[in-house]
Amino acid sequence: MYQRNELLTGWGRTAASAATVALPAPGEDPRVALESVVRDPHRAARGLVARGLGRSYGDSAQNGGGLVLKLPSGGLLLDSDSGTLTAEAGTSLDEILRVIVPQGWFVPVTPGTRYVTVGGAIAADIHGKNHHRDGTFGAHVRSLDLLTADGQVRTLRPDSADEFERDLFAATVGGMGLTGVILRATFGLLPIETSKILVDTRRTRDLDDVMERMVAADDSATYSVAWIDSVAKGKRFGRGVLTTGEHAPLAALTGPDLKDPTGYNPSMLASAPPFVPGGLLTPLTVRAFNEAWYRKAPLSRDAEVQSIPAFFHPLDGVGDWNRIYGPKGFLQYQFAVPDSGAHVVRLALEELQRIGAPSFLSVLKRFGPDNGFPLSFPMKGWTLALDLPAAVDSLGSTLDSLDEAVLAAGGRFYLAKDSRTTPATLAAGYPQIDRFRAVKAAIDPDHLFVSDQSRRLGL
Repeated sequence: MYQRNELLTGWGRTAASAATVALPAPGEDPRVALESVVRDPHRAARGLVARGLGRSYGDSAQNGGGLVLKLPSGGLLLDSDSGTLTAEAGTSLDEILRVIVPQGWFVPVTPGTRYVTVGGAIAADIHGKNHHRDGTFGAHVRSLDLLTADGQVRTLRPDSADEFERDLFAATVGGMGLTGVILRATFGLLPIETSKILVDTRRTRDLDDVMERMVAADDSATYSVAWIDSVAKGKRFGRGVLTTGEHAPLAALTGPDLKDPTGYNPSMLASAPPFVPGGLLTPLTVRAFNEAWYRKAPLSRDAEVQSIPAFFHPLDGVGDWNRIYGPKGFLQYQFAVPDSGAHVVRLALEELQRIGAPSFLSVLKRFGPDNGFPLSFPMKGWTLALDLPAAVDSLGSTLDSLDEAVLAAGGRFYLAKDSRTTPATLAAGYPQIDRFRAVKAAIDPDHLFVSDQSRRLGL
């Protein structure tokens, strides 16, 4: 198995740590990497964690001084009769979509980037614009193969007759790779007639307006998301652009779109330069960008035909866009609160405005009920995600204060985006954490599966 020493960060490019990265060749048994950890006392002390494409924002796929396992992509098995796909854990949603969309299928859930692996999608229990209707990715997983600390490969199903296997499945979905290495999974797909999305767009006048419209869309829209202008003030505070979407039926297409109704060929339009000076994203520049972005959106437009990449993954058109935050990197602050905690959305925007923390990418979504998995993030209500330059003065203390407000409202924070959560805030936000720890202790008593994040949080 090829190995190399590497300095790793998350997508936010902060808190780097050095590890030995193991890269199995296609078809090579990843148990070799696990055995190398067990045999080497030094490595056993630092353990192993699997890593996909590095799109977790913080330190959840890092293991300073230990081993990091990167699984290769592999073949796909599409079962059109059952509407399921079996994929190797190292295969990305990008690779999957290029195969299944032309055949009339779509993934059940996609985040804002298609550059995540199947293993990462399960370990982070990713959500998308349709959570209020369709839940998380993990809710659609029919089975998964998990390499555990004892060297066994266990096939786990959510409806297993064995209670411990059901608990292990639940702990693995959203478990950030701490129960073992996900090797492959079978999950349900969504049938589609075309590769287009019918998109309704509304410019909203303020935060109350966008939130009222989003609640009203819960029952009517499959996909719903709002971009929020984080620097607008006064009567325009929290204004945004709300987009809702549906998969376009064949009857909705006209002209050139009819020539290849399931055609799918996403491309990258540009790439951020290798070095971007600090200070590029200031309140002034973000205000100018946000004004232009808001004005660019139509006041009201219905049933616009858009491509899948344009609607679901617009930032994927810019390679390495995380570089625009400069050498000090950035963090994403994402929390979920129940409907009764909607006031925390306003408070977060107000407090970050107060300290001059510019966020040009501020995204508000609706969540449906949680899935009962102990470390899965979504809960019925709201989630706000804000990308913030790490170098902003007073950012840490302001976020500490917001943490208290989120927790007081019954909310929590997303581990896949986390770079600063504490053991206390984690426990307060995840009431089933002891259930996770019990499964972890039973399946991995020596804590072979660890990460920088798990050490920081005591998981």
